[in-house]
Parts: sequence; C-alpha cells; structure tokens
Amino acid sequence: MSGHSKFANIKHKKEKNDAKKGKIFTVIGREIVVAVKEGGPDPANNSKLRDVIAKAKANNMPNDTIDRGIKKAAGDANADNFEKLTYEGYGPSGVAIIVETLTDNKNRTAGNVRSAFTKGSGNIGTPGSVSFMFDKKGQIIIDKEECEMDADDLMMIALDAGAEDFSEEEDSFEVLTSPDDFSAVREALEKEGIPMAEAQVAMIPQNYVSLTDEQDIKNLQKTLDLLDDDDDVTDVWHNWDE
Repeated sequence: MSGHSKFANIKHKKEKNDAKKGKIFTVIGREIVVAVKEGGPDPANNSKLRDVIAKAKANNMPNDTIDRGIKKAAGDANADNFEKLTYEGYGPSGVAIIVETLTDNKNRTAGNVRSAFTKGSGNIGTPGSVSFMFDKKGQIIIDKEECEMDADDLMMIALDAGAEDFSEEEDSFEVLTSPDDFSAVREALEKEGIPMAEAQVAMIPQNYVSLTDEQDIKNLQKTLDLLDDDDDVTDVWHNWDE
C-alpha cells in the first residue's frame, strides 16, 4: 500500500458525499441500529458503536442526530432489522469489486446491485470470487494539513497502540491495523487529539488494475456511481488504479 496514495480519492469521495449528506446519514443511521442491537446503547461498553459514532462525527453528523439514532434503536424493539450482505464481482477488464450493504429487503438490494454491474458491462460473481485479492485491515488516514504532530511521534503512538504498519504519503499518513486492533488504535489516536480524515475497517487491494480504454473507464464509473447512489450500499471496494 505504501507509496500508493488513496487520499486524493478520499478527498474526492468526501466532496461527493458532501453533496449526498442524506445518503451518508442514512447509511450511518443503519449502522447505529445494527451496532446498538448487537452490543447495546452504551458506547463505553460497545466498541462497534464507538467506531460508528467516530465515523458519524467525521462526516459532520450532528450530535443530537447521533443520540436520537441510538435512543431510537435502543427503545424500539420493532426497529428495522438490517442485514449485512456482501456482493462480489468484476467490472471491465477484470477490475475486482466488493459491495457491502445493510438492507431490510434482500431482493431489492440484490436486484439493484446486479443492475449496477450489468449497466457497467460487469458481472456479479460468487461469494469469495474476488475477496481473496484483498486484505481486510483497519485503515486510518490522517490529512497532513490537519495534523500538527511530527511523523515520528505519530508513528510511535500508532505502533504502541497496536498498529501493524505506518506509511507517509505525499499529502497524508496511513495507519494499518488488524481488524481486531482497529478500535483500540483509533481510540488511542483520538485521545491524542489527532484528526482523522477516514477511519474504518477496509478491504485493501493486494494489486491494482489500470484502465486505458475510455469505454471501460466510463462503464466502471457508471457501476460505481449507481452503487454510490443506492441507500442500501454502505461501502464499495475495488482495485481500479484511478
């Protein structure tokens, strides 16, 4: 991963998300429901909920909206039961795509995801058909412009907290952890007041695919845009070297 900056893509994603705050808040609202149902409404005893709250704050979700979501999930036994479903497939030129969803209607979601792949000249594969090309890691991105801490000090805090890897890119620092250590490392950085541009458990490609054909690029972008517009889709991972 080192030397391959994804921060420009994250900034681009953030800008797109700014125009789609409604979608992002819907997704985070569902993640809050799932986290509360799995581990209870008290963030002190629920690391998954703490991670979702951190994600909510990184996306500028108001505190009262977060609190309302937690109370609603805790007090409403009939709150929608969201199921986590993952789809895997290929876009043009063998670009591997993983789509993570939270849905209360499997048929609707499966149809929408399949349609997004088809419209971009791709196809859905079987479970496991592309995930072996990715590593599941906790990934924390720190914007250099926002962080005043020295790189060596930052690295020591991350590694002492249990991070596996620390790399410096042109415009950002990247911290990688095992999925199990992600919460502890994120909280250690948070305690030190380190601003995080992105913090999540991510699927990191082992290798990247470059696209040169204009039509392939258009088709892939179409699939990614359709998935991005779908409220059931929480994350899309791919190995396209944008």
